[in-house]
Amino acid sequence: MIDFTVHANIAKAKTIHTDFYTSAEVFELCKEKIFAPSWQFIGSTELVNERESVYPFILLKNHLDEPLALTKDKSGSIHLVSNVCTHRGNIVTEKPCSIPKLRCRYHGRTFAHDGKFSSMPEFKEVENFPSKNDNLTKLPLFQWGNLLFTTLNEKYKAEIFFADMMKRVNWMPLNEFVFRPELSKEFHVKANWALYCENYLEGFHVPFVHAELNALIDYEGYTTELFFPYSSLQIGIAKKDEGCFDLPESSPEYGKKVAAYYFWVFPNMMFNFYPWGLSVNIVKPVSVDECKVSFLSYVWDESKLNKGAGANLHKVEMEDEEIVENVQRGVRSRFYNQGRYSVTREQGTHHFHRIIAEFLK
Repeated sequence: MIDFTVHANIAKAKTIHTDFYTSAEVFELCKEKIFAPSWQFIGSTELVNERESVYPFILLKNHLDEPLALTKDKSGSIHLVSNVCTHRGNIVTEKPCSIPKLRCRYHGRTFAHDGKFSSMPEFKEVENFPSKNDNLTKLPLFQWGNLLFTTLNEKYKAEIFFADMMKRVNWMPLNEFVFRPELSKEFHVKANWALYCENYLEGFHVPFVHAELNALIDYEGYTTELFFPYSSLQIGIAKKDEGCFDLPESSPEYGKKVAAYYFWVFPNMMFNFYPWGLSVNIVKPVSVDECKVSFLSYVWDESKLNKGAGANLHKVEMEDEEIVENVQRGVRSRFYNQGRYSVTREQGTHHFHRIIAEFLK
């Protein structure tokens, strides 16, 4: 396999080798090396509003493909457990429901909402039963406001991914943000998941690709901050007063016309804060040359929808998709292996490539 190491000095570095975007072997390697140990977005607490409710889902369908179940017990505590029965591997819960216990319909094994084994018919003669292995595996949950995250391999603490973002916008009442499914969309992009992330991580392309957005955002005032080790922030400054945050004095940007905060969290999560609320973008790998991107809208101030940088997100998305799909075709060329970085405009992409190389070691 190619050594994907990227030089720490951006002025000397070459971009990550194109095998990363074209090799099926590398794509498979990313499942366990990058996505399983990193933190992934589940959704909001609204998924289990009622006590004794269960919400089954697949974590990163078509990639990790891990069946999980989000639950809320009688006391109101939220849990995340494996949705695979410890008897014969059947899927325990197949659709959202409200039930006093999780019950596998294959042979009747039951579990509490926290995954603990409860009962099993025809097992009186089985020795050393039940044991802890008969419980459903319980997964870690990290909660920020109403947003929930998990990891399949708790190698890294959640705080090292999210703490900088949480601190930067701690003045926003995230608990008041309401999920709006009718405003949310999913896009199928014919490009490697990392190419989509790279495009997000630099504002360099904005004047060339997004004419309408460029008319709203001050390109010269566009900044990138690298939060080490695993996140970054881009700040869009508005050219006019319309569509800006009313920032508190505690904000580092107080006095500036901030139109948007674009936070990225490794490997595949974008948190775009606009005056109207939050657009969470999750990039889901499907194959080496395709991905799906979910745009999930959480509204804070309805009156500010369709204004400023957070207005015509669909058009911006279409423009981005066209570019990254072209890049996917281009990186297959026998005449292209690596490029170079703009020192002033591509710090985010360089940071991303360095993290990929770290995780693949």
